[in-house]
Amino acid sequence: MKPVIAIVGRPNVGKSTLFNRLTKSRDAIVADFSGLTRDRHYGDARLGAREFIVIDTGGFEPDSSTGIVREMAKQTRQAVAEADAVIFVVDVRAGLSAQDHDIAQYLRSERKRVLLAANKAEGMVDSPALAEFHELGIGDPIPVSSAHGQGIRSLIELALESFDFGDEYEEAPPDAEAPIRLAVAGRPNVGKSTLINTWLGEERLVAFDQPGTTRDAIHVPFERDGQRFDLIDTAGLRRKGKVFEAIEKFSVVKTLQAIADANVVLLLIDATQGVTDQDAHIAGYILESGRAVVIAINKWDAIDRYQREMLQRSIEQRLAFLKFADVLNISALKRQGLGPVWKAIAAAHASAVRKMTTPVLTRLLQEAVEHQQPPRAGRFRPKLRYAHQGGMNPPIVVIHGNSLEHVGESYKRYLEGRFRAHFKLVGTPMRIDFKSSANPFDKAT
Repeated sequence: MKPVIAIVGRPNVGKSTLFNRLTKSRDAIVADFSGLTRDRHYGDARLGAREFIVIDTGGFEPDSSTGIVREMAKQTRQAVAEADAVIFVVDVRAGLSAQDHDIAQYLRSERKRVLLAANKAEGMVDSPALAEFHELGIGDPIPVSSAHGQGIRSLIELALESFDFGDEYEEAPPDAEAPIRLAVAGRPNVGKSTLINTWLGEERLVAFDQPGTTRDAIHVPFERDGQRFDLIDTAGLRRKGKVFEAIEKFSVVKTLQAIADANVVLLLIDATQGVTDQDAHIAGYILESGRAVVIAINKWDAIDRYQREMLQRSIEQRLAFLKFADVLNISALKRQGLGPVWKAIAAAHASAVRKMTTPVLTRLLQEAVEHQQPPRAGRFRPKLRYAHQGGMNPPIVVIHGNSLEHVGESYKRYLEGRFRAHFKLVGTPMRIDFKSSANPFDKAT
């Protein structure tokens, strides 16, 4: 499970700038006036091999009791409740304020691990201005500059030091005895809980004709044909503008974590609604997480022939990036088409953990190059020498050679197609990494 770090502080201290720095994005809007961020914002971040989730929050006023400020405070409290660690951001140049004292008092009452980030401290690392922040009673202030990146790595190292990442990011053979973690994901009210209840043969989960019935990621043990599964019913992911309740927003991070931790994700789409922007967004997150995926079109029996043709066309266009995934038509309520779904799940999982030996990968690479060489890049033509497997779930192929930085995306897709065809990989994304050998003459004089 990825650790969750919440960023809190009063308005205009640089919380969103820090969020963008950690996530290497511009997802949070940044401007030189206070109160710009009002809602919680989630992002994936990485420090080396360690991955974590960051939550950006609006300006926090713990004692606010009216209007939008009260709602912003509610969002921040929810972020702190979700977090494993909290980064409390203060402004060195503006100095200590009464509002900082109020926030510090609240954080102490929550008994969370808190790191005090003294922002905008470029050129002020040894400044006596830092000393006054000891008054807050939550530890030594850590001088950082979100805008310039100074001190950020040390801050995050401290934030993550208490988490045991174990061997999560070291490649290890999958445990054949471990259950397959199967997450059922999709928009609200597409029938996720109904499908799991149908599999189990009992009303194990609340299924109701109202979006948002499931609020948390529910784990249910299940066994089929001797294979154990850990079924995960996730909360439906809505568009940002459609999510209002704080408790529902808590379910967003749980759903994203469930997808990231799953072995296989069953993406459920409502045939009566077609493929929406939100379906494509969820599918994109599954792909980004590298999870094996099967697409199931639920309520297939509720649409006519014309609607089915339009739906198939929409899938081909809007989910083209998941063309490696099986697409199956089902009716969870009427128990139709569920057998092929299990076969597709088994095939996707087997593909995700397929072992690919170095001799076979290297032979396939050489055959691919003989059939079609990579295009020249100026005076250079990339030389692809050998390949080996760099990981599973998703399968990663590492290719070594010279000038590989010049290999284009089209040739990369060509190689992926050759590897997929030989190993019969279905239902799983595949990643190809290039590692160029150092040129011994680069430093020659």
